[in-house]
Amino acid sequence: MPKYDESWHRQDMADEFAEYQESVGIIHTWSELSDVAYTYTRARWSGHTTIPFPLARVWLYVGIIYMLPKYTLRWKFFRKVGYTFDANLQINEVRNPKKIKKLKTIAEKYQLDPDEFTNRATRLMRGRIFLP
Repeated sequence: MPKYDESWHRQDMADEFAEYQESVGIIHTWSELSDVAYTYTRARWSGHTTIPFPLARVWLYVGIIYMLPKYTLRWKFFRKVGYTFDANLQINEVRNPKKIKKLKTIAEKYQLDPDEFTNRATRLMRGRIFLP
């Protein structure tokens, strides 16, 4: 993952926290909490230790419990899609594969045909479980 400056991470945290605050229902709220936890840990990994977690510390750990399988399933899925193009292609993404616009962005990043990438990903999604 690319590292960005502190202001980028602060804005990313603010955006994710706003989505968390707007979430409705336990699963959606937990999913958004996992995004906040991910954003926070990514900022820390990038060296920005002054960015605070916006909730009580216990919620960071609750978010991580959901975050790990959510992003692992997505990462494994994109690895498999990449493999259908080239056995050596390692796609390292954790975006929501159900959003076609994000699939096209990923395809362009890895210099793949966006329509073919979307078709292969859509076919591969059948029968797969993704956490929201």
